[in-house]
Amino acid sequence: MRLSRRLIRKSKFFLAVVFVCVVVRLLPYFAPIHTADIAQNQLALEFSDRNGLPLGTILTRDQEHTAVVPLNQVSPQFINAIIAAEDSSFYHHGALDMKAIIRAINQAIHAKQIVSGASTITMQLARMLEPSTRNFSGKLQEIWLAWRLAAGMNKNEILAAYINRLPMGGNIYGVEAASRTYFLTPASELNLAQASLLAAIPNNPTYFDPLQHWDRLKQRQKYVLNRMVQDGYITQQIADKTQTEKVVFQSRQRGIIAAPHFLFWLANQLSNTQPQETSPIFTTIDRPLQQFVEAQAQQVISNLAANNVHDAAALVINNHTGEVLAYVGSPDYFNEAKLGRNDGVQALRQPGSTLKPFVYELALEKKLIRPNTILADVPAHYAIPGAKLYSPTDYTQRFLGPVRVRIALANSLNVPAVRVLEKIGVPNFLERLHELGFTHLNQTPEYYGLGLTLGSGEVTLWELAQAYVTMARQGQSIPLVTTVNDSSIQNPKSKIENSTVWQLITDMLSDRYARATAFGVDSVLNLPFPAAVKTGTSSNFRDTWTVGFTSDYTVATWVGNFNGEPMRQVSGVMGAAPLWNRIMLHLHENQEPAAFTVPQGLIELPICADSGLRPTADCNSVVQEYFYPEDKIAYATQDKFNLPPEYNDWLAKQQSNFVSSNLRIVSPQNGDLFLLYPGTEGQQKLEFKLAGNPSSVEWRLNGEKLDIQSTNLFWYLRPGNWNLEARSADTSDKVSFQVELAKIRPTKRGFSVVNSQS
Repeated sequence: MRLSRRLIRKSKFFLAVVFVCVVVRLLPYFAPIHTADIAQNQLALEFSDRNGLPLGTILTRDQEHTAVVPLNQVSPQFINAIIAAEDSSFYHHGALDMKAIIRAINQAIHAKQIVSGASTITMQLARMLEPSTRNFSGKLQEIWLAWRLAAGMNKNEILAAYINRLPMGGNIYGVEAASRTYFLTPASELNLAQASLLAAIPNNPTYFDPLQHWDRLKQRQKYVLNRMVQDGYITQQIADKTQTEKVVFQSRQRGIIAAPHFLFWLANQLSNTQPQETSPIFTTIDRPLQQFVEAQAQQVISNLAANNVHDAAALVINNHTGEVLAYVGSPDYFNEAKLGRNDGVQALRQPGSTLKPFVYELALEKKLIRPNTILADVPAHYAIPGAKLYSPTDYTQRFLGPVRVRIALANSLNVPAVRVLEKIGVPNFLERLHELGFTHLNQTPEYYGLGLTLGSGEVTLWELAQAYVTMARQGQSIPLVTTVNDSSIQNPKSKIENSTVWQLITDMLSDRYARATAFGVDSVLNLPFPAAVKTGTSSNFRDTWTVGFTSDYTVATWVGNFNGEPMRQVSGVMGAAPLWNRIMLHLHENQEPAAFTVPQGLIELPICADSGLRPTADCNSVVQEYFYPEDKIAYATQDKFNLPPEYNDWLAKQQSNFVSSNLRIVSPQNGDLFLLYPGTEGQQKLEFKLAGNPSSVEWRLNGEKLDIQSTNLFWYLRPGNWNLEARSADTSDKVSFQVELAKIRPTKRGFSVVNSQS
């Protein structure tokens, strides 16, 4: 009776244990994991150029290089190899391999250490999905997840999820990504040698890294091939032959063939899209052109190495479609020592003078200036609240005096550009720049000030190229397009009025003779076909730019240093222009572009190059310039050119008469008051000076003729009100000034100008 009770208790306990085990084993079926639950959304993106040529495959946002393929698109050689290496009985057991577990336990007991593992492919997949600690609780978690996987997925689904997550060295995951990276081929085309090598890597991706530990990997391949022989997949003869077959692994960076900066940038733009498995994304890049531009960027930088130049960037745009044909962010993306991963196309840098065309376009559009307007390239000073006087100067540190709009723009003169911006107003110009796509100019107008036209803000090469495409399209903006069949191509295009002014700006920027003063007639900016171009250099030679276009293409280039170091005396025409020149010549080597459209609705008339007015008999140089029809009457009646007082200081420094028909007293200036200190009578001199060098001159002081005919003379100061007159031929000029006795003697000899109204 007592034995019977004991047996009953044991039976109950056994049944309870069995019941608990059954319940535990059935629980996963109440929480199964299906294929859709573990779908890989963050995949690597495969890209090709506009003609289907591969560009490369880009990592996911978490930096894992993953490409997902269905099982039927993977070479059977690899499937057999990975099963033989990792779980030869995969199709014959459940989530756990009980035979392998018992074998592993027995081996561990006899050897007193772990000899072999019992982890199945399903358990390995579970560990990939939810990494756990390598202890008892972690193993239980792994088993539980493996059961749930087996409850919701069949063997092929589990195997597909597994091979698409295999760690394959570095940050490469999945057989497809590994095959394309290492062998530049899809996983479906792997041969036995390649497949057995790839199947050897996941066991310990770091230890068997094919690029670092080739001998170790070959030993592991031998193990994989032997297992395939044991499982009947291949013969020993085939295994031996495969073991000796030469296989070349490409560098991991070779997963990108061309345009790395573009691919990473575009992958980020497309991060919210879901590519269809391995279908490549067709970009607008032209791979042969891209590789040409990459090579030229490296060559130009090599030529400028002695000038402390290390980096370059370039963009090529199709003006008709807005498609990006080439995108180079740096000379070498994979050179980390030289900051190669920096993207010069998207980096914010000061644009130098490349914004000037848009200043002149807006001023012409608003009729604040005319094409024949004379601008003052003379020293100017602007008061800035809380700062020193702002005194813009040119690269050459020289001033040209009165210049036409065409000359000021083509030669990139700073002072005239600032004067034009002053007429427009910084807020209006900033608004126009926003319309043109300069989204990074997001500070207040006061923040940028008048220096905005000289590059006081920061923009990207992308934004510059987009704005110049608008110029090339005569004010018709279009989005820059990066993928084939991009819907943005069909979007309505906005118009920045008016086309005539854009045509006029294009005419000025393509005039090689207009820019000859600064660049020469035969500079690197001049091409054997019509091309409009503008250069720019930021302060301290940190950035050089050249942006220009033909009727078909816009090319934008930047040369500088990512680390901010100044280059040694490298201007836009020396730095970025040679790269621009090479690209433009390459683009048009087979067919020249069409000529630019002549400014519509304007008329061409001869003008005096110095005055911008109808030529007179004494005009030294006559050129053609465009006029608005309504200005034709004024043109016919104006031929006398008088420089305003703002030119006086500049005129005083000239060695020849600027305009022979115009006589100008530049010292003293009208309204000047001079102080004569006691005891210095007969010592203080005042220079009477004329602009230029007329053949003869007659001086009169308060109507009394002075017995000197030189353009310059010195007069001893005397108290009084004085009227000074200078005559030469049929021209003359007059000024009035005062001399007063001072009450206090100065510490230094000389005199003081108390007030000047000029």
